[in-house]
Amino acid sequence: MPKNRAQGIIFGVLMSVTMAYGMEVYNVAWKMGIPLQPGGFSNMTNDVFLGALLEAAYMWLFVFLFSNLWGNRLGAGLSSRLVDPLRDNAFLCQTVRACCTVLVMCPTMSLVASILFNVILAGMPVAQLPAIWVGTVIKNFPMALLWNLFAAGPLSRLLFRTCFSRVGEKGGSAAVPEPGRA
Repeated sequence: MPKNRAQGIIFGVLMSVTMAYGMEVYNVAWKMGIPLQPGGFSNMTNDVFLGALLEAAYMWLFVFLFSNLWGNRLGAGLSSRLVDPLRDNAFLCQTVRACCTVLVMCPTMSLVASILFNVILAGMPVAQLPAIWVGTVIKNFPMALLWNLFAAGPLSRLLFRTCFSRVGEKGGSAAVPEPGRA
């Protein structure tokens, strides 16, 4: 995975974008009432993807900011109390770290979304923010955890490995070698 600060930033951007987009698909579908219709999410239309793209276009910046301010550090700190990379399986360590990061980031981003979408844009009273925030965490946590573990995390790691698989080899480029040169 990331071996220096620049690679860490690139991986952070990948994770932030994939998490923001997945969560926005989920939340836009909820806003459109899709889960409440007979058939639930099976009735989703392509309109959801466009709406999610518009919101994710700026929400990923909040994800990136807060994950770098405290989400990643607190997630790593919590996971270090549960697993030991020297003793435990690497997959277990990675999974526990992802779960602990979601444990921090879901309430954080739920608060951001509650303030932005419910209080500022929808005009809900600020006095209702604690209840709105708790309801948003309850709605979003299962999706955030599953999306991180089974979609955003694997996709971000795949994209990162693809981009940086050749970095460090002779020539130091991630580009495909010229024909005849190996």
